[in-house]
Amino acid sequence: MATDQPISFEEALKQLEEIVNKMEAGDIPLEKAMEYYAEGSKLSKICHEKLVQADKQLREIMDDNGELSLFTIQEEN
Repeated sequence: MATDQPISFEEALKQLEEIVNKMEAGDIPLEKAMEYYAEGSKLSKICHEKLVQADKQLREIMDDNGELSLFTIQEEN
């Protein structure tokens, strides 16, 4: 993530997965591991924020009168 350009959820997740794979492979210098960790933290935050926003948007649904209403899911017991 070299720029501060907006990044899609999918691209952020892809980059985060790549970082995790590199770190799990091991054999990386501490300094590089710290860089990966910092970058992964930023990407994780981006993903979280995008998921929270999507959740909020999905919960607000227009009713038949064109007014916003909260959308709730009925869970089966």
